[in-house]
Amino acid sequence: MAVRLSRTFVLRKLHQLSGIVPLGAFLLEHLYTNSKAAHPERGQEHFNEAVADLQAIPYILFVEITFIFIPLLYHALYGLYITKEMRPNNLAYPYARNWFYTIQRVTGIILFFFILFHVLNFRFGLLPGLNETSVAHRPDLAYQIVRDEFTIPWVLAVYVVGIVSTVWHFANGIWLFLVDWGVVIGARAQRLTGYACIGFGVLLLALWFNVMTAFIWKGGLLGGIF
Repeated sequence: MAVRLSRTFVLRKLHQLSGIVPLGAFLLEHLYTNSKAAHPERGQEHFNEAVADLQAIPYILFVEITFIFIPLLYHALYGLYITKEMRPNNLAYPYARNWFYTIQRVTGIILFFFILFHVLNFRFGLLPGLNETSVAHRPDLAYQIVRDEFTIPWVLAVYVVGIVSTVWHFANGIWLFLVDWGVVIGARAQRLTGYACIGFGVLLLALWFNVMTAFIWKGGLLGGIF
């Protein structure tokens, strides 16, 4: 007998899947590329070379639109729709997972504006008052462009909030994906997986903060050990 899937079920599954692949994969690739800046001696050179290599990919704009921008737009807009439909009950039922669900939705809203800011700024250089030359258009100046903007306190604050929100949303999203897709079954397995996702999130946060600080001083907070 054929199983008929509801439209909402399919849309939600696609929303979850797009958050893991390709967006989660892109986040990790983004971390790898940006980590080039954390080299204690040649961070600037390595980062600029990494940006140049990415921009040298054939049909780069087509690749970005197909595998990044379209999934990102769908994930963001459907996520905002889910957030609009949510009915928080944290005060009546103050369980950890209730709070996690609410924070997931709040970080999703933050990420909508943060990613828009990030893309318009570093990818296209379209924000007035900041660098008019984007990282993508001048790979040879990529490190200096990011460094200059991270010396602006409010820009750095935006990135601190944005990175924290991104890591939370991704790490908790992995747990939600594994549970909702039936990969992790049973209370104990779900609890242990939750701890693993928290640990993964803490590691990601440390790496991202190291990357951010690498644009301010050589090697970043961790001295380039990663």
